[in-house]
Order: sequence, then structure tokens, then C-alpha cells
Amino acid sequence: MIDLNNNYDVLLLLKAGDEHTFDSVYKYYYKGLCAFASQYVEIPEGEEIVQEVMMWLWENQKMLVPEMSLKSLLFTMVKNKCINSITHTQIKQQVHKKLYEKFREQFEDPDFYIQGELMQLLDKAIQELPPEYKEAFILNRFENLTYNEIAERSGVSPKTIAYRISQALKILRHELKDYLPFLLWILYDGSIQN
Repeated sequence: MIDLNNNYDVLLLLKAGDEHTFDSVYKYYYKGLCAFASQYVEIPEGEEIVQEVMMWLWENQKMLVPEMSLKSLLFTMVKNKCINSITHTQIKQQVHKKLYEKFREQFEDPDFYIQGELMQLLDKAIQELPPEYKEAFILNRFENLTYNEIAERSGVSPKTIAYRISQALKILRHELKDYLPFLLWILYDGSIQN
């Protein structure tokens, strides 16, 4: 049994591609890294970041140096990825703000949303989503249910709901790409997650 507090031996075993050691490291650090990431980003995104870091660790095991601190490496990578994610989100919000200002007149005209073909196109695209994506998307974006509330209703995990909504958004963005400036309010505004 590997002593996870023996940093040097753990890194040597990881460098050698020992799967048992990797599994032990994954289980040992996963919850702590997710809790750490949640200080910066939403929980589902934090979990995704931690998984990416762990995947990086496995795929780059040959680059590991036994003298480095594995704990410092993992926590630093998670922190940097979280900060990068926050920066990316802020940039996206700035772009949305500029687009909103550019199209403000149309956005503030209720008829633009209610009577125009835009709503028909959006509705058609939503109706064509796979049923489980459509249900999660509608409950989140139109009924303002949280991921947890939708998960309880659907009998699946909040992470599954997060995946379904993200896939629905990906499909809708592709289907409605010519209308994106006008659909930012529904396709990009933060969904309710908690």
C-alpha cells in the first residue's frame, strides 16, 4: 500500500505509470481540489477543472520530477485553470455588453421578441432538441429551476443536468448562429445552477 504522504515515492510511481498509485492520488485529492475550486467557480465547473487537471497528470506522468510537491502542483494547476475560466467569462460578458449596446433599440422593443420570427425560430430549435436536453433547458431557462431541483424531478444527478443544458446550448448556438446577437439573453445569460 502506497503512503500518499511520501511525495517522492508517489511521484516516482506516477512517473512509472502505476495506475494503482494514480487511482489513490485521484481519490485522495479529488474532494479537496473540488472544494478549493468552488472558491473560484461554480461546483460543476470546478469538478470539470479538477478532472482536467487529473487527466493532465496522467497524460504527462513522464514529465513529473520526484523532487516537486505533488500537492502544490495540483492545487496550483486548479487555481490557474479557475482563474483562466473566470477571465474567459468576464471577456464573454464584455462582448455581450457591447453587442447589447449595439442592438439596444431592438432589444428594448417588446415586439421584437413577441411577434417576430425570432421567437418562432427559437421555439422550433428548442422543440427539436433531444427530449432530455429540451426538458432540462426549459425547466432551467424558462421555469427558473436550479440544477438540483431539475435533478430531483428527473431522478438524475445535478451533473447530468449540467451536461444536458450545456449540450442543449451547444446545439441551439449552432442552429441559431445567424441570430446570436439577438438571442444572447437566452443562450448565454447564466443558467440557475444551485
